[in-house]
Amino acid sequence: MNSNILRLTEKIIHMHRVLLVMILVSLSGCEKRKTLTAQEIVDKSILVSGGENYKRSNIDFDFRDMHYSSKLENGKKILQRQIKTDTDRIFDRKTSSGFERYINDTLMVLADTTANKFANSVNSVHYFAYLPYGLNDRAVQKKLLGTVDIEGKEYHKVEISFQEEGGGDDYDDVYIYWFNTQTNKPDFLAYEFHVNGGGQRFREAFNERTIGGIRFVDYKNYKPKQENTSIYQIDSLYLKNGLELLSEIKLENIEVSPGSYN
Repeated sequence: MNSNILRLTEKIIHMHRVLLVMILVSLSGCEKRKTLTAQEIVDKSILVSGGENYKRSNIDFDFRDMHYSSKLENGKKILQRQIKTDTDRIFDRKTSSGFERYINDTLMVLADTTANKFANSVNSVHYFAYLPYGLNDRAVQKKLLGTVDIEGKEYHKVEISFQEEGGGDDYDDVYIYWFNTQTNKPDFLAYEFHVNGGGQRFREAFNERTIGGIRFVDYKNYKPKQENTSIYQIDSLYLKNGLELLSEIKLENIEVSPGSYN
């Protein structure tokens, strides 16, 4: 009698243990399947791509025969560009208070529209160079479009749009980013723009390297072979050879150094 009770007790304990393991496995599976928000995806991507290093570093690089630099002065970022021609030295400087252009050390007086055009040009190059860092700017709006497979890898597909207030002149442009679900890095991006007749671009990152704790990439720059395609389907066009290569966007001579907070 006691032997039967003992066996029954052991069997019940074993069943409880099996049930506990099954519950733990189930909870673990639920955790793995937890759907991240667009904000969480962007935060993870910024963290693995450079994190705080974006904020506290001076960055210099060359792009298409121009020298760009991002300097930290009194805790604020200053975006700069230097252009050398056969006769002149042009120095552009964009701060939170405005834009300045110097030619041979002489400050130029510019019309607002001209200054705004130059400022946007400087800002655009810096913006793409430091992605995904800029995706947490105040005017950015994020929307998760789901997960997709590109060449055997799974990606979070995230739409980036901008509020009109603080979103710049091109606030109505739409961007799509594809974040690798394993590395959290944006391997692809696309955007639809409206200036100069409008159009769409799809960029494929390559030549990834880490300098001063910050991830930098170059891009293969594509456009759709046909007009009037949806920016939301441009990844399908990429997989179906529906894009044509326009150019390669390369950053050269990258240097990263500690910024000054004084």
